[in-house]
Amino acid sequence: MLTTEKLKLLLPKVRGRYLFDVPLAPTTWFRVGGPAQVTFKPADIQDLCFFLKNRPKNLPFYAIGVGSNLLIRDEGIEGVVIRLGQGFTNVYVERNMIDVGAAVLDRNVASLTCDAGISGFEFLCGIPGTIGGALRMNAGAYGSDISQILVYAFVVDPGGKLHRLSCETLGLKYRHCDLPKDWVFVGARFRGDEGNTQEIQGKMSSLLAQREGTQPVKSRTGGSTFANPEGPIKAWELIEKAGCRGLQRGGARMSELHCNFMINTGTATAADLEALGEEVRRRVLSKTGVELRWEIERIGMETLSFTGEKAA
Repeated sequence: MLTTEKLKLLLPKVRGRYLFDVPLAPTTWFRVGGPAQVTFKPADIQDLCFFLKNRPKNLPFYAIGVGSNLLIRDEGIEGVVIRLGQGFTNVYVERNMIDVGAAVLDRNVASLTCDAGISGFEFLCGIPGTIGGALRMNAGAYGSDISQILVYAFVVDPGGKLHRLSCETLGLKYRHCDLPKDWVFVGARFRGDEGNTQEIQGKMSSLLAQREGTQPVKSRTGGSTFANPEGPIKAWELIEKAGCRGLQRGGARMSELHCNFMINTGTATAADLEALGEEVRRRVLSKTGVELRWEIERIGMETLSFTGEKAA
């Protein structure tokens, strides 16, 4: 592991900003996790491309958004965390098309398309992340997802080359994208349908009310913990069947309201949350034979192995 002082000498000269040993917990929805050794905020796409092309080739990096579906481990992140900011918030609407930067919030895209009378984006109003994150995991809700509205995405590869990739090339499936994790989404073009602003607003209000009534949206959570397995049964039903509703580990608990949501009750560490999730996976597998897949992204240095320690 390179020291921070050594990294300062090796990092390329960019137009954006480097920050060192920045705490990440305040920027994530779980409010847990250690610091980033380096945080890089590129000025624009060209600056990001320059950084990736000229960085030390063995230097690990991770692109993160607003931390809404992210668990950062307690020991923090070695290497560089890339956070896209103002230079990636472009929005351009023309007829039923919208071009969007990766740092734009999903809910803002829903609002903008509503005002423009473009339907098909309503589901984004309840997804608490950025377009970059939505592209990375093919985010969706209430029967819709990114793949249904995406025309193409702009992505920068680890060598700093910009690509325009179609929805088919990305291999978007349920909560999945085929691209390696070290390719960085920087923007996209979407296509919707002609709609009525008042009707779109009504649908969005209905979706938000449904979300607030069924999910712990006012808690320190990270959204759905596990992806639904193939077939008709939902992840929460398997968790319920395994007796994990309300299951607690330290300051981490499976929500009583929606048992596929983990909650930081106020004192949880990242280790508490990850260990709780692994215990739920173990119990579900033992009870139902189904192996749940994490939907929450977990990054950072691992310090624990989760082997048999029993949750409360």
